[in-house]
Amino acid sequence: MFLRDYHAAQFATLVDIYAVDYPDREARSEVIYELLSYRWNARLSVKTHVSETQGIPSVTTVFPNANWAEREVWDMNGVFFYNHPDLRRILTDYGFQGHPLRKDFPLSGYTEVRYDEQLKRVVQEPLELAQEFRAFDFASPWELPIQRPTKNV
Repeated sequence: MFLRDYHAAQFATLVDIYAVDYPDREARSEVIYELLSYRWNARLSVKTHVSETQGIPSVTTVFPNANWAEREVWDMNGVFFYNHPDLRRILTDYGFQGHPLRKDFPLSGYTEVRYDEQLKRVVQEPLELAQEFRAFDFASPWELPIQRPTKNV
């Protein structure tokens, strides 16, 4: 509220809210608020860190347009905004499990959705992927050792 109402700041517009996942940190998520001051032609990024078990207060009372942005951050990253007027999924289905933008979310998801010809409907089944530990050779196949031509004597 200070950044919005103070005469020397006047960051009256919330441009975006997004989160970045850092699974190795204690405070796993970093939530960034992008603010804009038309008066001073300035932009400001405000960052905060949130752990998995705690939430942060909603800013919908200060910036009403934060409603859908906070819902998106909740849906995709799992950051809980308490005192939010309608915190529910916005981009994924209501029965969806997990948060897709977290780095520990599997690339194929937890369930498979497909059309079953026998049942004549769309079915949703748990997905199991067995992945073994893979040893990667990071040598590039395009970077071959330089072979110098030999002189014929």
